Amino acid sequence: MSDVFSRLLSRRDATGPKPAREHTWRNLSPLLRLLILTQLAFNIGFFAVLPFLAEHLGTAIGMAGWLVGFVLGLRTFSQQGLFVIGGWLVDRYGVRPVVLVGCVLRIAGFAWLGFAEQTWAVIGSVLLIGFAAALFSPAVESEVARQAVVWEADGHGSRTRVLALFSAAGQAGAFVGPLLGALLLAVDFRTACLAGAAVFVLVLAGHAWLMPRHIPGRARVQAGGGMRELLRNRRFLALCCAYGSYLLAYNQLYLALPDEVERATGSQAALSWLFALSSLLVVFAQLPVTRWAGDRLDLRRSMAAGLLLVAAGFTVVAVARPAGWTGLAGLLPAAGYVVLLTLGQMLIVPAARAWVPDLAAEGRIGLYTGALSSVSGVIVLIGSSATGSLLDAGLPAAVPWALLAALPVLAVILLPRRASTDTQTQAA
Repeated sequence: MSDVFSRLLSRRDATGPKPAREHTWRNLSPLLRLLILTQLAFNIGFFAVLPFLAEHLGTAIGMAGWLVGFVLGLRTFSQQGLFVIGGWLVDRYGVRPVVLVGCVLRIAGFAWLGFAEQTWAVIGSVLLIGFAAALFSPAVESEVARQAVVWEADGHGSRTRVLALFSAAGQAGAFVGPLLGALLLAVDFRTACLAGAAVFVLVLAGHAWLMPRHIPGRARVQAGGGMRELLRNRRFLALCCAYGSYLLAYNQLYLALPDEVERATGSQAALSWLFALSSLLVVFAQLPVTRWAGDRLDLRRSMAAGLLLVAAGFTVVAVARPAGWTGLAGLLPAAGYVVLLTLGQMLIVPAARAWVPDLAAEGRIGLYTGALSSVSGVIVLIGSSATGSLLDAGLPAAVPWALLAALPVLAVILLPRRASTDTQTQAA
C-alpha cells in the first residue's frame, strides 16, 4: 500500500483549495457498497437469533443458569478470541474464500442450533456460529479499512467516513435484527434460527456472485513471521490496549447499566429503550459526527475525545448516585451515560479501524484487524471479572462508577503518542 500512502502525503502537502464535499455513499466503489451492505445483513441475521438464545436455553432446553452462561461465553470466545486466526487466513488466502467459508459455517450453525435439543449439540452449534464470525468479520472489516484508505487517497475525504458508514450499517442491523427475531419467535425459536440462516444464504449468494476473485492491491503473504512482528509492534499494541479499555467500558451496558436501571425503577424493562436509543443514535448521527471530527481531528485526537466522552458518561452516574433518585428521574443519569458512551463510540470505533492500516505490516492488515479484536476481547474478559467484583464489593454507590470513569482517561495515555504522518490527512 506504499503507493496509496504516497498519494496521501502528496494530497496533504498540496496547497490548493479543498475539494467540495462529496456524498459518501455515491462515491463508494461497488466492492465497498457490497461490504457495507454485508455488515448490515450480518447483524440482521445474527441479532434475529442471539438475543433470545439465553431464554431458549434456560426454558426450552432446561439448562442450569451456570451452563447458559458457559455456553454464551463459549460463543464469545470462539468469535472474538479467534479473530486473529481469521485475520491470518485472510492475509494468506484472500477475502473471498474466507468470507464464503464463514457464511457456510454460519448457515450450518444456525440450522443446527434450531434443531439442537441436547447440551452437546447446543455447544457444537454455538461454537460453529462463533467461529464463522471469526472468519468473515476480519475479512470484511480489514478489506473495508484497506479500501477506505484507497478512497481517501483518491480525494473523496477522510477514510473515517467510510468506516463510520460501516459502523452505522452494523448498528442498523443490530436494531432491525431483534425486531425480526421477536416476530419470528411468535412461531418458535427454530423459525428464528432458520430465518437467520436464510439471511446468510443470501449473503453467501451475493458474495459468490459479486465478490472479485482477486482484489487489486491485495497480495497474499507467506504463512510465517507475521505474529512475531505484531508482538513487537508497540504502537499497535498500545492501540489495542486503548481500544480494549473502550470495549470494557462499552461492556458495562450489559453489566453495570442493568443494575443501575433496576435500582432506579425496580425492573430492567427500561433497558430495551436505552439500547434502542443507543442504536438509533449511531444510525442517524454517526455520519455527521464523523464528518465533523474528520474536518477537525486526527485519528489520535478523535479517539482521545471519544474516550473522554465515555469517561464523562460514567461520571454523570457517579455524581448522581449519592442522591438516590428513583423512577423517571433516576433513569436520567443512566440515559446520560448511554448517550455519552454512544457519542464516544462514534468517535472511537471509526478512528481505531482507520488507524490499523497505518500500523499494520505490509500485507498483514487482516492479521492486525483480527488481533485488534482478539487482544481487546482478552482485556474485556479479564476486566469484566474485575468489574463484576467491584460492583459486588459493597462500596459506596458512587465509587464503582468513578473508578470506571478513570479507565477511559487512562486509556488516553495509552494511545500511541502521535499518529502516523499518513493518518493526519484531514477530511475534504
